[in-house]
Amino acid sequence: MRKISVLLFLAWVGFLFYAGIALFTSGFLLTRLELTNHSSCQEPPGPGSLPWGSRGEPGACWMASRFSRLVLVLIDALRFDFAQPQLSHVSGEPPTSLPFLGKLGFLQRILEIQPHHARLYQSKVDPPTTTMQRLKALTTGSLPTFIDAGSNFASYAIAEDNLVKQLTSTGRRVVFMGDETWNDLFPGAFSQGFFFPSFDVRDLHTVDNGILEHLYPIMDSGEWDVLITHFLGVDHCGHKHGPHHPEMAKKLSQMDQVIQGLVERLENDTLLVVTGDHGMTTSGNHGGDSELETSAALFLYSPTALFPSAPPEEPEVIPQISLVPTLALLLGLPIPFGNIGEVIAEVFSEVEDSQPHSSTLAQASALHLNAQQVSRFLHTYSTAAQDLQVKELHRLQNLFSKASADYQRLLQSPQGAEAALQTVITELQQFLRGVRAMCIESWARFSLVRMAGGAALLAATCFLCLLVSQWAASPGFYFRPLLIPMTWGLTGALVCAGLLATTGLKLDSVVLGAMAAVGSLLPFLWKAWASWGAKRPLAALLPMPGPVLLLLLIRFAGFFSDSFVIAEARAAPFLLISLILLLVAQLHWEGKLLPPKLLTIPRLGFLTPAGPPRHNGTHALGLGVGLLLCIRLAGLFHRCPEETPACSSSPWLSPLASMVGGRAKNVWYGACVGALAALLAAVRLWLRRYGNLKSPEPPVLFVRWGLPLMGLGTAAYWALASGADEAPPRLRALVAGASVMLPRAVAGLAASGLMLLLWRPVTVLVKAAAGAPRTRTVLTPFSGPPTSQADLDYVVPQIYRHMQEEFRGRLERTKSQGPLTVAAYQLGSVYSAAMVTALTLLAFPLLLLHAERISLVFLLLFLQSFLLLHLLAAGIPITTPGPFTVPWQAVSAWAFMATQTFYSTGHQPVFPAIHWHAAFVGVPEGHDFTWLSALLVGTNTFASHILFAVGCPLLLLWPFLCESQGPRKRRQPPGNEAEARVRPEEEEEPLMEMRLRDAPHHFNAALLQLGLKYLFVLGIQILACALAASILRRHLMVWKVFAPKFIFEAVGFIVSSVGLCLGIALVMRVDGAVSSWFRQLVLAQQKAGEQSSLVYTGAGSSAREAQSHLLPPCSQDLLASGTSLFYNSKS
Repeated sequence: MRKISVLLFLAWVGFLFYAGIALFTSGFLLTRLELTNHSSCQEPPGPGSLPWGSRGEPGACWMASRFSRLVLVLIDALRFDFAQPQLSHVSGEPPTSLPFLGKLGFLQRILEIQPHHARLYQSKVDPPTTTMQRLKALTTGSLPTFIDAGSNFASYAIAEDNLVKQLTSTGRRVVFMGDETWNDLFPGAFSQGFFFPSFDVRDLHTVDNGILEHLYPIMDSGEWDVLITHFLGVDHCGHKHGPHHPEMAKKLSQMDQVIQGLVERLENDTLLVVTGDHGMTTSGNHGGDSELETSAALFLYSPTALFPSAPPEEPEVIPQISLVPTLALLLGLPIPFGNIGEVIAEVFSEVEDSQPHSSTLAQASALHLNAQQVSRFLHTYSTAAQDLQVKELHRLQNLFSKASADYQRLLQSPQGAEAALQTVITELQQFLRGVRAMCIESWARFSLVRMAGGAALLAATCFLCLLVSQWAASPGFYFRPLLIPMTWGLTGALVCAGLLATTGLKLDSVVLGAMAAVGSLLPFLWKAWASWGAKRPLAALLPMPGPVLLLLLIRFAGFFSDSFVIAEARAAPFLLISLILLLVAQLHWEGKLLPPKLLTIPRLGFLTPAGPPRHNGTHALGLGVGLLLCIRLAGLFHRCPEETPACSSSPWLSPLASMVGGRAKNVWYGACVGALAALLAAVRLWLRRYGNLKSPEPPVLFVRWGLPLMGLGTAAYWALASGADEAPPRLRALVAGASVMLPRAVAGLAASGLMLLLWRPVTVLVKAAAGAPRTRTVLTPFSGPPTSQADLDYVVPQIYRHMQEEFRGRLERTKSQGPLTVAAYQLGSVYSAAMVTALTLLAFPLLLLHAERISLVFLLLFLQSFLLLHLLAAGIPITTPGPFTVPWQAVSAWAFMATQTFYSTGHQPVFPAIHWHAAFVGVPEGHDFTWLSALLVGTNTFASHILFAVGCPLLLLWPFLCESQGPRKRRQPPGNEAEARVRPEEEEEPLMEMRLRDAPHHFNAALLQLGLKYLFVLGIQILACALAASILRRHLMVWKVFAPKFIFEAVGFIVSSVGLCLGIALVMRVDGAVSSWFRQLVLAQQKAGEQSSLVYTGAGSSAREAQSHLLPPCSQDLLASGTSLFYNSKS
């Protein structure tokens, strides 16, 4: 019952945190209101006559069409500098040799030969720079909000008015070929569609080759009015190799040939548009708002003259959404209703007319139509939503009214008004640009009530963790009172939800969850505060040492600075190193540089050292130095933030397949396999040292044979993945199939091992022998349950000494009719062995999701954790019979190490740094398992959170595991007649982890306390992120730094809390299995007959031989069940 109470309480605390995160998120990351209104030719955008160019023409809409056909070539991730020519070499400077420069040579020749027919622009992209959000912007002219990026892998049909819908409503034949995302956004909108799977970024050619197979035949057939192609090779090449790889040059050269083939087939009534939806970083990723990500190329070309003048030396910078109203008016379509983009005015000039007045009037007409459409949208939107700035909205409307009036007046007398027309154009451009700036600022809508409520709920839950963790450390702690307020609060929330449901009132699920959390939390806090305030001062709520509290406060305050958040990859190791130095200094000050000492046990006697100590101060100092060295080595695997251009990311984060040069690749492959073998050997040696590798249980057999198979499978997958591009054509299908099956096999083996571990977690070795043991202790038989505490205190140590002598060969076989002796070994490390085995099994699938060279980081991770646990164990006293506790410095160091490992594995809390390649590990090409890919990417991103959260119980177990292995002299205190029967001094061995079972109540309380402390340290981090995002919500870097950091911390907290509960549940499963194991021995003895005798011994082994350990509650169970325990006299 105590175990269930601990898990339920931790799950409830996790639910409180989740409710706070969800409530804050619902107020912080809100999307703008999407209007479903549509523009139409029958409904002009505003009062006044239409432009003169559209009067009297059949089928004319807002403006007469200039082109009847359009070819839109979308090259995914076509960064602006990809379209620039190769820079000439300047004397005195090193030559520029970037693979992507000068590869679009035909495009450059067109700009030089036909300057009035072509133009290159730098398209400025609005973040987030993810493909689906950019497609929405390129077709609607609107600004997708930040939270829309979350649906990049689950595209939905666009409900807003858009260019594709306008084309189909006017009867245009739209043909599409390329990225299948378009089919999700515009279902049923294309007269012909050739869709190809787009999610496999490792595939550079399938989509592009599929387009080229259909492009020219469709174009030559003439059965189209608008032809849209979406090439993905450049984007995928960036994700796989980066922009500086030779493959990028090949891809751009292929795109250059495509552009040349299209230009040669264009007719005079056709407009060619070549554009990128976004750019890419130096590592080939995108999603953020850096300069390289938001800079895309835009190229316009017409067989007839389109521009009145030659292009400027530096291409003009225009917003990406300006393409939407421009294409709409050029094709004679209404501008989509929600567009806020500004037309590219120069394409509406009258090139064939020699009078400049006509060109100026044409530009003013296009801008006025555009401004009318935007003004109508603002009026409709401000009526439906109240999130636009009222003063700025009135100012812009007044500016538009003045410009519109001037324009209408000039239409009545168009002659001799060149200067006035330029003034009108300037005013209209100011209005359109002001609207866009206002919308960018206003559409970051915030609900301050929800944000404050979410932050308050997070703070209250952190306080709850601190309070209950203090209670759990007290000797008189009880579990049942914890569940009563939680039950009443949840019941009240459910009743409230039922009443709301029956009355028909609609309530947001987030609000309902927050109500349930608050309803269950308030009664508990009220009762806790009343009882606490009456007895203890408020200062007692901060029991952690001052230096640890200072480090936590520094980390808390660091989340409020964008510079510290950006530099967290260096700040987290610094805090961890500071804490390690603090631990070493504390050990020196307290005189605990020796291994942990057993404390005096009043009931069983007190211990004295049997000889000189095995270690001195250099032992702890060596642990600290080794730990610092591991942290420094792990820091070599780092990814630089985009905001630090002077920083250079580690080249070791890239996969081996991206390396050029077979010899270097082979050397690195050997190093990765060596790290994998070292990791396996270290785990096996550790299990062998504590004797757990001798057990015949299925999990141990799996460790012996299954782990090497997993290592071989991992090494084989790395070999195939690193050389897949170099495989012969006839073997590529086989290599592709093996690359899918090997990760699945490793994951399957890991899952099988975990299932075996859950099934039979007790890894002990049991031996039975018939015969009456002979001991050197003279004892009288003791039968039946104890009648007094003195009897119990007398029996337990005698059983323990009896086991020692039996194992060391001092027992001899006598008559076969004698009592049966049962010896059990490896009980002293049964909990830690299960945890280490589980962590190793988890590490292999996580390792497969990372690049090969990250295996070195995983090896450092295990070594680093081992050293930290030993250093922490040196300062944690072992109290018997309890209560047990884990110091705050240990929990804080463990949480800091999880953060440090997150950065050491090449991650950053920004979307462009996500390792998208993990989505395709073990997944076949062309799959539709979007949820699986998202799960793989998430597991890759939060691998460190998973491992450290699951392994958190080791903080409690390791000090007992590190208990001194040497024999000790045990002296009985006077005053106890039962114990006085034992006169000589006896040697006894440490019980190690079996001490935890001596006080199961304190054991469960310690697990609860550990979980609450870990949740508290993680909780203050997510609380700091929430407060920083809310306070700095108008900060320049809120969407670039603070919002992504909050999202990553929130998801990381959810993953860590689930992993923590799973790790504690595993310890409890082992504990329950140990109890069941002893009960089975009792039943077996009872079946053998009451007069027979059983001696149960538990043992854990040292490096050479097993050492005896006894499970004290087992002896009590045996006595309570009436088992006869006989101790024979020494001959």
